Amino acid sequence: MTFMGAMMCISEGEEDRNPFGLVNGTAWTYFTEDELKGSSHWGILATYSGGGYYLDFNTTKQDTLRSLQILKNNLWLDRGTRVIFIDFSVYNANINLFCVLRLVVEFPATGGAISSWQIRTVKLIRYVNKWDYFIIACEIIFCVFIFYYVVEECLELRIHKFKYFTSIWNILDVVVILLSLVAIAFHIFRTLEVNRLMGTLLEQPTMYADFEFLAFWQTQYNNMNAVNLFFAWIKIFKYISFNKTMTQLSSTLARCAKDILGFAIMFFIVFFAYAQLGYLLFGTQVETFSTFVKCIFTQFRIILGDFDYDAIDNANRILGPIYFVTYVFFVFFVLLNMFLAIINDTYSEVKEELSNQKNELQFSDILKQGYKKTMMRLKLKKERISDVQKALQNGSKEVTFEEFKNSLKEMGHDDHEITTAFSRFDQDGNRVLDEEEQKEMRNILEEKRLALNAEIENLGRSYGSKALAEGLNLSDIKNNLSTKTNWVSQEEFNIILRRLQQLEMSIGGIMRKVETVEMKLETMETNKMKQTNLVDNLQNNIVKEKHLSQEDILQHKEGWESEYKPRNIMEPSYRNSNAMYPNINGSQNSLNYP
Repeated sequence: MTFMGAMMCISEGEEDRNPFGLVNGTAWTYFTEDELKGSSHWGILATYSGGGYYLDFNTTKQDTLRSLQILKNNLWLDRGTRVIFIDFSVYNANINLFCVLRLVVEFPATGGAISSWQIRTVKLIRYVNKWDYFIIACEIIFCVFIFYYVVEECLELRIHKFKYFTSIWNILDVVVILLSLVAIAFHIFRTLEVNRLMGTLLEQPTMYADFEFLAFWQTQYNNMNAVNLFFAWIKIFKYISFNKTMTQLSSTLARCAKDILGFAIMFFIVFFAYAQLGYLLFGTQVETFSTFVKCIFTQFRIILGDFDYDAIDNANRILGPIYFVTYVFFVFFVLLNMFLAIINDTYSEVKEELSNQKNELQFSDILKQGYKKTMMRLKLKKERISDVQKALQNGSKEVTFEEFKNSLKEMGHDDHEITTAFSRFDQDGNRVLDEEEQKEMRNILEEKRLALNAEIENLGRSYGSKALAEGLNLSDIKNNLSTKTNWVSQEEFNIILRRLQQLEMSIGGIMRKVETVEMKLETMETNKMKQTNLVDNLQNNIVKEKHLSQEDILQHKEGWESEYKPRNIMEPSYRNSNAMYPNINGSQNSLNYP
């Protein structure tokens, strides 16, 4: 047991950490929170650190009383003391539980003493009996599932990138996985730490074993598991959302979210105004209005009908009744009912829309479909066994494969099933069933038939639906269908079925050939278009080249004619040239032709 006192004020910076009294010993020397490996404590008046002056009690009553007397004589408690902690732990081996207790006495500056306590009951030694080993097996399975889902969610995150977080269900999956990983890590840490502390305690029995740290984190571990389990239950909505009845809640909340959010702003403006009013009016006289936070919770309790009107009336005889009546009228009768009206209107709209939609797959439909499929498989197996038994009832000592095959083919069985059934009991491989082989075959078939009957009866009894069992009676169906005059025989049906399969294969081959021809035609058309474009380009290039060559010939011809054409002296250009060069004779600028 540890007896620890702290001389501390409201703020940690004002705490007196100097040695006092006898100076020697832990009771007179200050130790920090790290040195004591303690933790802070949230008391009634303030929050206190884990440091202070402490004394470990002895294991005997006389030594403990002697230590307390020394503390009392040397004034270990004085006016500077603000809190005393008494820490001790007990263990009940019958139920394997630790109880870590802390008794607290706070001394306010105004005088007096305020007592409180903190009791944490935890199971630190986990695996003792057979049930605990079953729990560890479940924990191992849980770890395997968590690591599997970690890989799965990582792959989804890699594929969808940031779009993965657009779904609220994906975010919920991530939260559950993260909390589970933290729980696994703490579980391993707690097991190792408890083993270390128990080993130290066994080596030094007189030393105080401080389980307060583990008890605190065990409590937080339990709280985390509670939140994680809550989210896991909420995830059930993800898997039942295929039912339109189950989607009414989520659809209603999603559609009215904007309206509720907008109206919530007005609601909390009025709500906080009344909270501030109640705090200022009754804060000094009514304990439930002593702080602003308590005022908020008190007003929520008034909405639920849990309130103390006499305390409000005694605190203020005039404004108290006015506050209560106006708050109940505006908040309870008006604003709260507006919330309900918004949700109710939206729910009516969603319900009307869902009623007009086509019925989706219901959970009962899934059960019915599974029941029908199971019953159908069992009854078909039973019919096959009955057919084989009928094929063996010819009275002959030996049954050849051809006789067995022809009998079952008339009943609609295919060659593969017939060959497999015959080969299983034809031990000598001579394709003939003798008396012993037939007897063995009848016994095994009879056992299977009885087992199937029992399974069908159990399934029908567990489901409790006679209508479904009656609707799946194959023998009645066959009898009813056989009474129809226009019904074909089994052999005709098999012939028609084979022809239909051949027709489907022929049509499939024709369709593949048509697709091949279409592809070839498209290829030819594409090549033809390419050739046409190529020819057009060549023709355009040839025409351009011819046009260019003709223009070049004309230009050369015009230049040659202009160079060798006789000039007339009367032409203006000739006159101009003479005017420009007056000293040149005109005969020099003319050409003489023979």
